[in-house]
Amino acid sequence: MTDKVIQTSKAKSNLLTRPEAAEYLGVTPQTLAVWASTRRYDLAFTKIGRLVKYRLSDLDAFIESRLITS
Repeated sequence: MTDKVIQTSKAKSNLLTRPEAAEYLGVTPQTLAVWASTRRYDLAFTKIGRLVKYRLSDLDAFIESRLITS
């Protein structure tokens, strides 16, 4: 039972709310909402009821995919 609680806690710590994800990316929560509704970018998110959550690993992959090298 304790292992399951630890795994659940780790999973929750990797899920960010829209405001947290926006801060992490340096944009506004409204920008993320527009991106989600228009599918402007391929940025995965999870809906839990009315809540929108972003996995930290998906945000990191999104940042990495936007990398421009010369």
